[in-house]
Amino acid sequence: MEDVCAKFVSQKISKTRWRPLPAAVLQPPDLFATGSWDNEDNRISIWSVGDLGNVGLGGEYQGEPQLLCDIRHNGDVMDMQFLDQERVVVASSTGTVTVFRHHQNNQTLSANQQWEKAHYHVDQNTSCGGAACTGVICNNPEIVTVGEDGRINLFRADQKDAVRTIDNADSSTLHAVTFLRTTEILTVNSIGQLKIWDLRQQRNEPSQIFSLTGDRVPLHCVDRHPNQQHIVATGGQDGMLSIWDIRQGTMPVSLLNAHEAEMWEVHFHPSNPDHLFTCSEDGSLWHWDTSTDISEKPSFLHQGGRSTTYFSHSTINQSVVSAWLSNDPTKDRMEITNLIPNQTLSVNSLDILGPCLVYGTDAEAIYVNRQLFA
Repeated sequence: MEDVCAKFVSQKISKTRWRPLPAAVLQPPDLFATGSWDNEDNRISIWSVGDLGNVGLGGEYQGEPQLLCDIRHNGDVMDMQFLDQERVVVASSTGTVTVFRHHQNNQTLSANQQWEKAHYHVDQNTSCGGAACTGVICNNPEIVTVGEDGRINLFRADQKDAVRTIDNADSSTLHAVTFLRTTEILTVNSIGQLKIWDLRQQRNEPSQIFSLTGDRVPLHCVDRHPNQQHIVATGGQDGMLSIWDIRQGTMPVSLLNAHEAEMWEVHFHPSNPDHLFTCSEDGSLWHWDTSTDISEKPSFLHQGGRSTTYFSHSTINQSVVSAWLSNDPTKDRMEITNLIPNQTLSVNSLDILGPCLVYGTDAEAIYVNRQLFA
């Protein structure tokens, strides 16, 4: 892929996240954060996407990502989300949750706030016993975390104590969390369940439980459709992509064969949700496109090093909703492209914003594609 810029960073990258853009800004994102894992010295780093002034003959951008600043992080970075333009919230394998502030005037990072052992197995006050914080999601000023201890915490930036803790939210490991609405969250766990929690309720019980039938495969990641909040995507240990309609039933509406190993992240494109992206332990990153009828696309778009899978389509379905919710989305119109032709080690994380994709791997590299829909 000629549009992709690689940067080798001598640390395994567990998380990559674009810094959000201010509401009215139209230009593509220019900064992203990364976190590392499985290194003696893990780090949170802020990068700029490279030399924007240096444009090649074809208009393509040149220059690799530039490191602006970094800071040591205690434990593996398990998850990471920007709270706002300056603050990024990081979940650690030690159970601690830290808010780092990026000082743009002098390009430094500092720990702004910390909740020690927000997740723990036996006793929060012992020297050991921290349980990994596996997921974090932000809706400024609120921060929700989930962990290996089955606990859910609701924090508020600039408040020392948790606003709310659901101690035994789950008897198994919670792997990921996202907001469904401002007062409701979705969690996925290690026994194939998707749960909805209403934070307005004082009860420490989920308001709804959905589950995979059969083998109860662990679910590792979850995202909801940005405009149609009843559509939810999850990815599991078996590499399958599940699409759920939380208005009906308790099972996924569709199960799509995807990766050959664990799916680590799934993301709907925030402004073009006909496009979905998944990455996996098997070294692949897939772009799922339900946006157009494939037969209308000129064939020359599909040359070059990409492996593209086509599906026959029995019907041409014009509605966005049914693209994800039809019983067999693949029959209608779905084009799947592996954006990494020569797969090697695990692709642990990806993020998309506007025309830009960033992803990080166990091969100690970060990649930026700034012309995703070119």
